[in-house]
Amino acid sequence: MDYLTVNVVTPDGLVYDHHAAIVVAKTTDGEIGILPKHAPIIVPLAIDEVRVKRTDSDTHVDWIAVNGGIMEVRDNVVSIIADSAERERDIDVSRAERAKQRAERMIEKAMENANTDELRRATVALHRAINRINVSKHT
Repeated sequence: MDYLTVNVVTPDGLVYDHHAAIVVAKTTDGEIGILPKHAPIIVPLAIDEVRVKRTDSDTHVDWIAVNGGIMEVRDNVVSIIADSAERERDIDVSRAERAKQRAERMIEKAMENANTDELRRATVALHRAINRINVSKHT
């Protein structure tokens, strides 16, 4: 078999299911590329975009905003399990922009109050919003 089957699953269900020539994702240790016949692995994913080069065309690339999670590769199946994930075409950009502005205000307030927990949460929220905005630009 010279292709991968790629599944992205969230608590809301299946977000993505296609065949791919290569999958590129950002793990917590850096970027990883998965080709057919890759050795079995399980890795934690960073809040970042996942790039899927489809088998149906050399130029067909799907982009998915993934908010962390794990990726398992086994028998040419790439399974990504994430808290949330969105394809570039499904991202509501104005909603992501509002989330970014909210997170920026939360960061300012947390810094004024020296609240490290709130600062950490707001920083993650900002990172997620920026990731969604960046992925939406690939359409």
